[in-house]
Amino acid sequence: MFEVGAKAGKYYSINIPLKEGIDDEMYFNIFKCVVNDVVTFYRPTAVVLQCGADSLGCDRLGVFNLSIRGHGRCVKMVKTLGLPLLVLGGGGYTVRNVARCWAYETAVLLDQEDKISNDLPYSPYIEFFYPDYTLHPDLTTKLDNANTKQYIEALRTTVHDHLKQLVLAPSVQFTDVPPDYLDTFRLELVDERDKPGGRFSREEEKMEEVKPLCS
Repeated sequence: MFEVGAKAGKYYSINIPLKEGIDDEMYFNIFKCVVNDVVTFYRPTAVVLQCGADSLGCDRLGVFNLSIRGHGRCVKMVKTLGLPLLVLGGGGYTVRNVARCWAYETAVLLDQEDKISNDLPYSPYIEFFYPDYTLHPDLTTKLDNANTKQYIEALRTTVHDHLKQLVLAPSVQFTDVPPDYLDTFRLELVDERDKPGGRFSREEEKMEEVKPLCS
């Protein structure tokens, strides 16, 4: 949770350490809160959404309890933001459920999720979906949900506090430059001046006094 980036990139990275067994409702609640906060503070002009499916229940490596509909609900929520959206695949280690998930989420993105049948059509691959041959099998596992409401709320609050360290974009056009950056910039000016053919001449001593970016 505290891997938030470093130096100029600090607070531009977000990690949410969820515990095993999280279900649809709890996952969606924190997903929605975090994504809304991210959009508020970052003000993105486009979104790249990677739809890894190892968070589905019954995944060979994953330890979550999401259903395909629950997973798709998150995709739908991002779609409703109205931003240009590039959707990618990702992980997932029970292949038949990955196929189901991405088929369903393709329908979600096309606003067709209510029109596709739960019964899978015949194809050369139909036996991979034995024994139910459906789009939405029961993926519930025996894992208990180790995430409490208090834990989820603490995660949400911490992420929100981290994002508050950023200046809301685009409300502020200019900011004070950190002192360590000014020192680096001064050195770059001196190095550039001393190079043959450099951009700055000896007469431009005033350039060594870096002016604030805003007054």
